[in-house]
Amino acid sequence: MVNKNPLLTSWNTPYKIAPFDEILDDHFSEAVERAMEYELQEIQEISENSDPPTFENTIHALLKSGNLLERVLSVFYTLVSADSNTQREKLMTEFSPKLSSHSSKITSNEKLFNRIQELFEQIDSLNLLPEEQRLLEKIHQDYVRAGAALDNQSKERLKDIKKQLSILGTKFSQNLLADERSWHLELGLEDQNVLPNFLVEAARKAADEKGITNPIITLSRSIITPFLKFSPNRKLRKQAQQAWVSRGMQKEETDNRPIAREILALRRQMADLLGYKNFAEFKLETEMAKKPENVEKLLLKVWGHSKKQALTDQKILTSYMAKDDIKDNFSSWDWQYYSEKRRQNEHELNELEIKPYFSLDQMIKAAFYCANKLFDLSFVPIDLPLYHNDCKAWEVFRKNKTIGLFIGDYFARPSKRSGAWCSAFQSQAKFPAVQKPIVLNVCNFAKSSPALLSFDDAQTLFHEFGHALHQLLSNVTYEPMSGTSVSRDFVELPSQLFEHWLTVPDVLKKFARHYETKIPISDELIERIKGASNYDMGYQTVEYTSSALVDLYFHLSDTDHDIMKLQTEILSKIEMPEAIEMRHATPHFAHVFSGGYYAAAYYSYMWSEVMDEDVFLAFEEAGNPFDEKLANSLEKNILSIGNSIDSELAYVKFRGKLPKVDALLKGRGLV
Repeated sequence: MVNKNPLLTSWNTPYKIAPFDEILDDHFSEAVERAMEYELQEIQEISENSDPPTFENTIHALLKSGNLLERVLSVFYTLVSADSNTQREKLMTEFSPKLSSHSSKITSNEKLFNRIQELFEQIDSLNLLPEEQRLLEKIHQDYVRAGAALDNQSKERLKDIKKQLSILGTKFSQNLLADERSWHLELGLEDQNVLPNFLVEAARKAADEKGITNPIITLSRSIITPFLKFSPNRKLRKQAQQAWVSRGMQKEETDNRPIAREILALRRQMADLLGYKNFAEFKLETEMAKKPENVEKLLLKVWGHSKKQALTDQKILTSYMAKDDIKDNFSSWDWQYYSEKRRQNEHELNELEIKPYFSLDQMIKAAFYCANKLFDLSFVPIDLPLYHNDCKAWEVFRKNKTIGLFIGDYFARPSKRSGAWCSAFQSQAKFPAVQKPIVLNVCNFAKSSPALLSFDDAQTLFHEFGHALHQLLSNVTYEPMSGTSVSRDFVELPSQLFEHWLTVPDVLKKFARHYETKIPISDELIERIKGASNYDMGYQTVEYTSSALVDLYFHLSDTDHDIMKLQTEILSKIEMPEAIEMRHATPHFAHVFSGGYYAAAYYSYMWSEVMDEDVFLAFEEAGNPFDEKLANSLEKNILSIGNSIDSELAYVKFRGKLPKVDALLKGRGLV
């Protein structure tokens, strides 16, 4: 036991953010145990209340419970994702089953559920405000879906399934991180000399972090992707590509294939216990899509158009390879290299020409500028002790009134899991106390001086900042309704929508400036970038849609398969092009198997894209990307309301009608 555990004391810090300079890894075990005990006491008081259930003594009381545990875990989960170490990974392994059992104790509390059920049955006579009614409906639904209405035997079985799933999800994540951390490719002098300087510098920094003399290619996307684009050494590209696609199955001790199989089997059992035909039906019940067939219809329509385009593009790329006198079959490790050559040839667009204009600092300023123009937000740097020296913090204001706190953690490091994400140390709420959002964006950009981004990197930054705005602009009463607490196929709308503002000419002219000369990007280069915006979209859409279809069909399956065989069968059924790999093959499909937030729901990005293309079209039709009336409507009807109203209704309030998939196909240049 550690004296004066800062996780269990009041935080006298700006915005009551965690005092990271005081927190040690040794503090977490005690804090989690104490916080769980305290929450169970709170739950007992609610469930044992002898007074008849009311909205105040049951629903409001529930919202007041568990705050300490939520606070502790927000810190821990951030650290274990963004800055992990051996001790934190060990703690994660210990915590996962404990937290699962803890959650099950609450949702299986019969007396508590009876109180919720009684209120739900009286909902029409309780004279609740619309947000209160939706909160009651949501809590009731969450408890039913968590098994609260099951008999005791089924509850115990479900509790065991969830415990196993939490253990397996944690193991899946740790295996993946271990694989990503352990692999590297050393570059000799000859191989360095043919690569762009920015990549060699990033490779040197990656080597320094590992104590290696020569520059190295790692499995960080911001390093391996440009390597596959620019390395003329086909043998090394093959090594790198195969390492990239085999993450999660490189070594026996970190093999995720049996884990994924077990996870799918357990999810099928869970769905069966809860009365659903399969896990996909269970998962999609609460999403905009509602049913698996609606998802399948969307994906297959897009699949047909994207595959046709990708195969056409492959023929052209094969002709480029033939010019290099390579007679081998065109393969996945050839695609990005020859696609970059084609892009340079057809669009006169070279990533080396683009990167100098997209420094990280300028792109952060660009995102802030757009937020200011659209929503009157301003961002002021603030010096705070955070969990890593790479992190930066800004106070967010509107008309001198504090909105919240924004934190950016942008650089790749071995301790950080791959990808990019947005999370919150604290979400906006007005009850039981007013709390302002503390929002975190995490990315994996290559560290260099200065940090120069690819155009894709810049889009990622804008994407995650779109999620941040969804949190920062939230204006609801209850935290479970706040910010990004919406259906998964709606949550990507604000993030994907915000990407559109990156290519607004006014934004590019102001912020896309050459890092050395400070000269703004030329109109001519802007036009070339916009002209190539849909370049290689067939390839990109195929790699994404194939992953989404595999995810869907996995969770529609009702039998226990050899998981890689099933993946192969699915890809064969949809006639996956041989030269394209899934964006996320099963052993490293963290979206689906690390906790399962996107299980049976990876389609969500595409479902949201149908909407984001349609929403930005409204700004284009207005003739002003910063149209004040539309921006106000966007905030009022979508960004501020969280889950306080149905997502479909929210969209229709803004746009007048639901969009059709044609908006996406047109936006991607596939029709």
